[in-house]
Amino acid sequence: MSVRFTAKARTGAVALVVAAGLALGVAGCGGGGDSEDGKPKASASASKGNDPNPSTQEGSDEILAELRGEGGLILKITSAARDAGGFVTVNGELKNDSSEPARVSLRAAGVETEILRHGPSLGGATLVDSASKKRYYVLRDTDGRPLTTTNMPRLKAGESIPVFMQFPAPPADTSDVTFQLPSFASGTIQISG
Repeated sequence: MSVRFTAKARTGAVALVVAAGLALGVAGCGGGGDSEDGKPKASASASKGNDPNPSTQEGSDEILAELRGEGGLILKITSAARDAGGFVTVNGELKNDSSEPARVSLRAAGVETEILRHGPSLGGATLVDSASKKRYYVLRDTDGRPLTTTNMPRLKAGESIPVFMQFPAPPADTSDVTFQLPSFASGTIQISG
């Protein structure tokens, strides 16, 4: 009995350490702008050192891609940055641009059972590297939870929330990838770093 408890405790400790490390990694990777009324740009230019913490953002309106989804939802991707650990963290803002409350479709979590059992998420997101003919899926922790925003609330009309997704990094010479998320349009984004 004590062996099982020890193994379980070790697994929980590892998961906690991984989660803490990822939180630090996401905090250091840069984030999105919080411009509510700026004109979105559908460009492939890289974001410059924005903080993903909404309380410390400086109002950058630089947008790598603006993707329309169901129910008036818009996903604005504000950064896609490599980190030293071999990951790419995509940050953005999910906004309800309609006059009615809206919720992200359950399809955005994808179809993989391992991800679906952890509830609503953006776990169905992928990065497609056309040059290498590879698709990169959202990373998962040791318990199978997607390393992405989860349990998104129902958004009131005009409301927005910050979101993130973390992927394995494509080769260093790959900068342009196609971002895809079920129930949203796809778009090309540029990875910085």
